[in-house]
Amino acid sequence: MKQATIRSGKGIGTLEVREAPVPDPAPGDALVRIRAATLNFRDVIVARGLIPGLGKEPEVVPLSCCAAEVVALGEGVERVDVGERVVPIFAPYWLTGSDPDPRMLGGPIDGVARQYATFPAEALCRLPDELGDLEGATLACAALTAWSALTAFRPTLPGDWILAQGTGGVSIAALQLAKAMGARVAITSSSDAKLARAASLGADLCVNYRETPDWAGAIRGALGERPLANVIDTVGQVQFDDNVSLLGKDGQLSAIGMLGSDFSWTRQAEGVNLAPIGVGNRSQHEAMTAFIVEHRIRPVVDVVYDLERIEDAYRHLESGQFFGKVGVNLL
Repeated sequence: MKQATIRSGKGIGTLEVREAPVPDPAPGDALVRIRAATLNFRDVIVARGLIPGLGKEPEVVPLSCCAAEVVALGEGVERVDVGERVVPIFAPYWLTGSDPDPRMLGGPIDGVARQYATFPAEALCRLPDELGDLEGATLACAALTAWSALTAFRPTLPGDWILAQGTGGVSIAALQLAKAMGARVAITSSSDAKLARAASLGADLCVNYRETPDWAGAIRGALGERPLANVIDTVGQVQFDDNVSLLGKDGQLSAIGMLGSDFSWTRQAEGVNLAPIGVGNRSQHEAMTAFIVEHRIRPVVDVVYDLERIEDAYRHLESGQFFGKVGVNLL
């Protein structure tokens, strides 16, 4: 089979695609044929060493999100059957509960940028027929992170105003999920073309932060003082004060990303309901998938590269010139 590896913390240029043996499933494991994968900004974090120690040394099979088909079972497996379409969860040993397990795909343990892989069968969730392989490959990290931000701490209510920062995978998933929950969504981007696409998905207020540097003021002007129930913070501390200024009395700052600076996870501010979002467990993944099917949500994959061009996929992700998700074909 073909698989990619990257030297953790040594840069995107250390990506290699090479031949590797197809593994055999151990007792309790399932062997899957991976069909499609998607990238997350976390993959750039591992490649560049932005969080020291996040990636397995000296190299790791990257990426954490895929759709696959079960092709063989180890002894004792009952959860899945050969031929079923599945999604491995982001943290294969985090099945329930609120305490994340640190063993996560594409970082501490090998990920999914390969044609075959074995996983604990308990870490596999069925992929419904309503979703294609690329759509299924968006679920494990970006979509589940958005779902957790909208449900795990403060349930999203009809009529709530949500702010999604940017138009990457988490923000677009949050837009789609929040609209299906009956919420209203404001979204920011530096691109009018991307904002037009977001509006086509239901965004109620679109603000170009490059043309309007005081984007927070523009949101207040349109919606009133402190109008937001939840901020999907993918940018980090550089926008912390602006985000807080928009939150209502019981609003939540969902601290997710570091696109612009360090994470907001450790910031303190009186009266701020700060929720550090750590993706989610298997139970949450299954609840999210059922919701997506029920509401006929179609996850967005903007561009797809073959595995041999995975470095180009990383460069495209790093450039920010995409909408939703960047995919990798593993057929």
